[in-house]
Amino acid sequence: MATQIISWISVFILFLATLSFLITQDWRWSLAALALLYLGVFWLTQLHWTFSMSAVKLVTGWMVATILGITRSALDPELDTPPQHLSWSQGRFFRILTAVLALVLAISTTPTVTALLPGIGAVEVTGSLILLIMGLLLLGLTVEPLHVIIGLLTFIAGFEILYAAVEDATLVAALLAIINLGLALVGAYLITANAEENQEKNR
Repeated sequence: MATQIISWISVFILFLATLSFLITQDWRWSLAALALLYLGVFWLTQLHWTFSMSAVKLVTGWMVATILGITRSALDPELDTPPQHLSWSQGRFFRILTAVLALVLAISTTPTVTALLPGIGAVEVTGSLILLIMGLLLLGLTVEPLHVIIGLLTFIAGFEILYAAVEDATLVAALLAIINLGLALVGAYLITANAEENQEKNR
């Protein structure tokens, strides 16, 4: 019973983290939410994986957040203030409403997916669908490199929760960790390249 309660709390944490990606322009909050997201992913994967395999997912996620954070903090401090401030009237309310609709879609789809994949609990399916849907939503609403990478990482994390429920291959878990780290390095490059391009335009 306690495990089930904690699992649903983890799902709620996943939703709050992905909602933060949509409504904040501050990269520090986004990366803090990303670290929190991987904490929720860790709990849901350890329902099927061993503690050590799930811990690899958590450590990898925090390494990804660290790489992106170090890269972003090394850039011009003027970039901390986004050129297009997102106010409530300019779209933040719309994003929150879209996120709530995504949550409703994930919850309503859970019974169907659970029936198609026997052996997987509703909590894992709900958490996975939230990440998959919100990851795609984030990719569709932004072109900023950091948030694009976060969107990809969110989508992959959703896939990993489902994968953990049906397979416990150590080799594939390691491969997924490498993919996450690779995305972080690509993201670091794109963030740096985008900053340099903006500086050239401002000269």
